[in-house]
Amino acid sequence: MALARGYRYVEHWGMAGGATARVLYPRSVEELRAIFAEARAGGVPLTLRGSGNSYGDASTGSRGHVIESSRFDRMLGFDPATGIAEVEPGVTVRDLWRHTLPHGWWPRVVSGTSFPTLAGIAAANIHGKNNFAVGTVGDAILEFDLLAADGTLHTCSRTREPELFHAAIGGFGLLGAFTRLRLQTKHVHSGELEVATFAGKNLRELMGYVAAHTGDADYLVGWIDCFARGDGLGRGQIHHGRCLKEGEDARPHETLTVAHQELSPMLFGLFPKSELWRVMRFVNRDRGMRAINGLRYWQGRLEGLLPPRRWTHVEFSFLLDSVPNWKWSYGRRPGHGLVQFQPFVPQESAHALLSEILRRSEARGFVSYLGVLKRHRPDPFWLTHALDGWSLALDYKVTPATRAALFAFLRELAELVLAAGGRFYFAKDSVLPSGVLARMFPRERLEAFFALKRALDPHGVLESDLWRRVAPDELALDQRPVPSSP
Repeated sequence: MALARGYRYVEHWGMAGGATARVLYPRSVEELRAIFAEARAGGVPLTLRGSGNSYGDASTGSRGHVIESSRFDRMLGFDPATGIAEVEPGVTVRDLWRHTLPHGWWPRVVSGTSFPTLAGIAAANIHGKNNFAVGTVGDAILEFDLLAADGTLHTCSRTREPELFHAAIGGFGLLGAFTRLRLQTKHVHSGELEVATFAGKNLRELMGYVAAHTGDADYLVGWIDCFARGDGLGRGQIHHGRCLKEGEDARPHETLTVAHQELSPMLFGLFPKSELWRVMRFVNRDRGMRAINGLRYWQGRLEGLLPPRRWTHVEFSFLLDSVPNWKWSYGRRPGHGLVQFQPFVPQESAHALLSEILRRSEARGFVSYLGVLKRHRPDPFWLTHALDGWSLALDYKVTPATRAALFAFLRELAELVLAAGGRFYFAKDSVLPSGVLARMFPRERLEAFFALKRALDPHGVLESDLWRRVAPDELALDQRPVPSSP
């Protein structure tokens, strides 16, 4: 079968940027190896891409071709006795849970949407609402095969090529392409969780609740009303999720089914959720979002008075999927969209720094329409964003009129974070300038990472717009000629 290929506009998930590129769709190691060989011979840069769920430019390439793994997507095996799954790179989180949950297993770490590929979540080393308890997705990966740009295939684990194992997870596609992943899932006794809501009057109350419950919660995630100020700065609510123990669910044979997990496509059984973005766009501005955030806060106060209720795993985990195409409410015209700014800050400075970010955003007229608070723990991966601290994910609306000023403002905020020893998550980033790697990671670790890059990719084939932005000096990308389009 011939290799599938075509030209298209490859967009950031947040729609604030992108590039037209030739997109290739390999379905096997052999096809991928042939693409790498052709790129080496022709001096064509390649960018690896899963399903394109990175908010910024982590999986776009404006200079060469894009390799998309969406058709390299077979489930290779699953052991219901151990919960170990083996997959090809294009298998999505949705594909995985639909295969494992009927057997009583749920992915250990998931993103806020179910559509990323497993190669993509490994390359980004994603975290979830349980990062404080189980770490990033890399902590659940047991083994993988990585095809380097020089054509060599490497089987890696914590004991076999451990340096490459810890560098490629979170390496954002710079060292090679995942062609097989083996990962551990989590045993669950029910398809539902018990979820309690806590409403806090300010950021300190929210952080205090999370700190008090990291020992008894399976999941903790906070929503922040970014329009609040004064004594209410950082007010919001925490969702405290607990997996049901054996015997607590009287009907696990029903709740563990795929049918029980499916999100309803209709709102109140009357209006298709896929069309809600058309309504949402009329309130997707400061005045409307101020009102919605205020209503949501008071709704949380009322929910906090009620007993915990049960949510399905899908309902709790994939809130971003509950309203299809909700991001379109930010605009469908060129230059319109959203960027996410997600600083990870150390525990000792978290409250002061996150409060300052909220204050400055309000004062400068760039209020985030959505704020999400999480607690984190460190992990052993070389370029990890995770640390002993907190993150606050902030969604900012972008228009052609505000783009330059907004990006300049976010770089100012980034300086505050970096000066405090914080880090950033490249799957969400669009604004960080070159030089940030040296401020986020030890020199020895960066030297080892780029030594691996030179050894596995001596022709400098693999890159992305993200890597060209944050690491042009390390890769010497600007010294390579840009090939003409075929």
